Amino acid sequence: MSASRTQRNDEIAVLEQLLEVAGAIMILAAYALAQFRGLDRHGYPYLLLNLAGGVILAVLAARGEQWGFLLLQAVWAIVALWGIIGLWRRGAVA
Repeated sequence: MSASRTQRNDEIAVLEQLLEVAGAIMILAAYALAQFRGLDRHGYPYLLLNLAGGVILAVLAARGEQWGFLLLQAVWAIVALWGIIGLWRRGAVA
């Protein structure tokens, strides 16, 4: 493997790690804020943070062939999306 290919692989690995941490922070921030009454568990901000974090982590899990983690995060994202669709159908304001 060439040096430039190795460097590119290293850069991709670092980017994936940064995205993984960002996705986890989104989910954890939503959870923590909901616990301390900073976010409504049924509101757009909470659900959007969970959707974005779940999608990021699901994609990375799929790339890494981590099937259990993919299942967890895909379901997490689907549940958040379901909540968003419910709010949208009821005409809830962000």
